[in-house]
Amino acid sequence: MEAPPTPPVALGRLLADGELGLRRLAGPAEAEVHGVHASEMADPSPYLLGGELLLTAGAGLAGAELAGAGLAGVEADPDGGPPDGGAPDGGTDAGLYVERLVRAGAAALGFGVTPVHESVPQGLVDACTRHGLPLVEVPPATPFTAVGRAVWRLMAQARTRELRRVTDAQQSLAAAAARTDPVPAVLSRLASALGGWACLLAPATRTEAGAATAAGTGVPGGGVIRSAWAGAAGVEPGAEVRTALDALARRVAPGPGSAATATDTLAGTHLAAYAVGGGQVLALATPARAPGDHTIASVAAVLLTLLTASRPAGTEAAALTRLLLDNEPADALAPGPWYVVRARGAGDPQALAAALGTVLLDAHGNGAGNGAGDGDGVRLITDREPAPQPGWTLGVSAPAAPDGLATAAAQAQRALDRAEAARTPLVRHTAGGLDSLLDPAEARAHAEALLAPLGTAHRETLRAWLAHHGSWDRTAAALAVHRNTVRQRIARAATLLGRDLDDPDTRMELWFALRRLPGAGQR
Repeated sequence: MEAPPTPPVALGRLLADGELGLRRLAGPAEAEVHGVHASEMADPSPYLLGGELLLTAGAGLAGAELAGAGLAGVEADPDGGPPDGGAPDGGTDAGLYVERLVRAGAAALGFGVTPVHESVPQGLVDACTRHGLPLVEVPPATPFTAVGRAVWRLMAQARTRELRRVTDAQQSLAAAAARTDPVPAVLSRLASALGGWACLLAPATRTEAGAATAAGTGVPGGGVIRSAWAGAAGVEPGAEVRTALDALARRVAPGPGSAATATDTLAGTHLAAYAVGGGQVLALATPARAPGDHTIASVAAVLLTLLTASRPAGTEAAALTRLLLDNEPADALAPGPWYVVRARGAGDPQALAAALGTVLLDAHGNGAGNGAGDGDGVRLITDREPAPQPGWTLGVSAPAAPDGLATAAAQAQRALDRAEAARTPLVRHTAGGLDSLLDPAEARAHAEALLAPLGTAHRETLRAWLAHHGSWDRTAAALAVHRNTVRQRIARAATLLGRDLDDPDTRMELWFALRRLPGAGQR
């Protein structure tokens, strides 16, 4: 089970901490804090990922009022503003400073009074009010480190609570699946765990206008939502929500361009649809959406897929039989389009296949390994356009007809290599490009010669740095190291290679070379 995302910390929790003594001066009272960053830069926005509580003492800002009052010896702007778009004393104008933070997605601004400013400047208060950014005063007795520790402590507590909730729900769903009436039991436990409504929809969930029956719930436009097995569990929502769920379910129904999951929100109700094997759809309506809800619902969708799957697997089993007897792939499968998927991860390949809506699975790749993460990984063929799956890295081919599956398999492998190099959960094949013009053996020889001066750590760091477009912070996060370590390794790599890494041609050549190394991205 993949851990759910770390829940954010409500700004109100920090304001309520008497030991910190924080005081809100402007902006909304509620905000979700995902991290803490302290900076005295005039423009810290390039170093923010979004959701941070930015702490500053105002060293990079303008003077006492952070406004456009003129100073002696400074020529006024003809339009009445400070020169060069900044503040008159050389600091950053408060309005511009706050505007940049809002654009970067900062959750709130914490201003530490003294030693730079005796109080929070009114110009900054006005700017935060104008831009809707929460502004919090940090008293002199509260170090910025104490604020950071409080945020991490609250996040750790929230994450522990969420992990415990997800684990309990997973165990409860597994127990429900072992009952004599597993499908209604799983739906009931799921609705209880999410505090909402859960319904399993049949493959054909809509009928013509006026054809609604007692087995379904009529919706505007002549459609119906119909439970395939045990109906629904939880408090049934109103007709408007059911209509929205009906539309959402069609987005994950089998067919070209369909997704494995889809979400929406309607009048404060959170909606979700999960593809279940056999064309069925798990539909959910909940009053809130916690970080672990997707993990819980995904477990339920896999269990429902396994519980409702027919034996043998219908058209897929018939296709396999035709292939074995006639040895004609083009005649064995429907016209498609089909997608070949190459995958590596620590999860259950059977569960992955169920999530992708297929039983056409080779759990050991080309037979070179003994597990999902060994050898060439997992190979699948599906008629559903794949979406990212928790715990897996996927490479997806372009849509292909049955007689093009061999080419699609090669496309999926190259896409998986790119996904692992970029540390992204899913990459789809794109046609053409320079890759198709290169001889693999020659490219590999050139890559080994070019990168020979670099050790493993420098190669891995350089690959991640290039994949994240030269971002120190994102590279550090991907490698789980300090950003200063990234800077040192990149500087050392540039020295060893004798190349200017700011040159886009150099970056392109190195990126191509790194992708050609044996085992590239398989870490």
